[in-house]
Amino acid sequence: MVILASVFWVSVALILYTQAGYPLLLAVLCKLRGPERAQRGWEGELPAVSVIVPAYNEERVIAQRIANLRALDYPSGQLEVIVCSDGSSDQTVQRARAAGADCVLELPRGGKIRAQDAGVERARGALLAFTDANAHWQPDALARLVDAFSDPRVGYACGQVAFLDDAGVNQEGLYWRYEMWLRRMESALCSITAGNGAIYATRRETYMRIDPLSGHDLAFPFAMVKRGLGAIYLPQARASEKMAPTLEGEFVRKRRMARATWPTMFESGLLSPRGYTPLYALMILSHRILRYAIPFLHALAFAVNILLVGSGTIYLVTLAAQLALLACAALAPRLRRRPLLVARYYLVTNWAIAAGFWDWLRGERSPVWETVEGTR
Repeated sequence: MVILASVFWVSVALILYTQAGYPLLLAVLCKLRGPERAQRGWEGELPAVSVIVPAYNEERVIAQRIANLRALDYPSGQLEVIVCSDGSSDQTVQRARAAGADCVLELPRGGKIRAQDAGVERARGALLAFTDANAHWQPDALARLVDAFSDPRVGYACGQVAFLDDAGVNQEGLYWRYEMWLRRMESALCSITAGNGAIYATRRETYMRIDPLSGHDLAFPFAMVKRGLGAIYLPQARASEKMAPTLEGEFVRKRRMARATWPTMFESGLLSPRGYTPLYALMILSHRILRYAIPFLHALAFAVNILLVGSGTIYLVTLAAQLALLACAALAPRLRRRPLLVARYYLVTNWAIAAGFWDWLRGERSPVWETVEGTR
């Protein structure tokens, strides 16, 4: 029983550290560090930027995406828009050309990463910005991103994405605000451990061709750090995307993302501490490795807790707490109370991580992607 008890309490401690202890540690370190430094900005002419938009059957949104990019507060002569059609079978290519994209590539179906690689090969800009076909950038978003690269130590920068419902109302949940809080503190202290696909940029010379099964969101930040460069988060560079209309749709999206997470974790060097500072190694351990271990730690804690029920009142209390979490998640669709919805989202998010791991183990490693229904 001593071994079982140790396994249980270590699992619980790791869950609590990852979800609460790590954010508090970052907050303390940020407080000790002092205020963030202001970006210095470019002197003289702004650099040329190529914005690359991978697209698969995006005929419904591609014209609006190009129009939005053309309306940005950035010198038109310094902005190039490249649409990379990944084997689209609809009118994506024709509508992208009609909307005024500088370059539209008709590519065989190969996945998002290879479509982005093809766009980079054709790009003329010194900086490369990437976005999704269904994203919308605020007018100053690109200029904010570009400002980050006036510092030669920065190799990657990502902005903030908000998720909107059909009425255009911001639906950022507690979990997403929590993640953005962590990202902001990581950026202020060292570098972020992950970005997002809606709005990010890198220098042409720091762009990397990666395994098409992986994704830039996770692979680029840690790889930049290993090369001695910074990967930063810019909350003032704002974008928005239409959210999945149901939690089931969000589960599908997160499961797909998780399938790309695991090859990055185990095959791309993320787990190797070589090139990390001690602080960044702690961030990777806390926000990536342990974060992705959370569903397995929960399952372990639950199973062991059942075996320990007869060992003391405390184990009855902890089992009751875990069952209460499950009950809250189950009741959420009917009662729609905020605490219940948070519990449901928490469990669905972690279940998606585990499901993505199972997909990866089974060999589901296709680089191609499908849009989630209702997000266009």
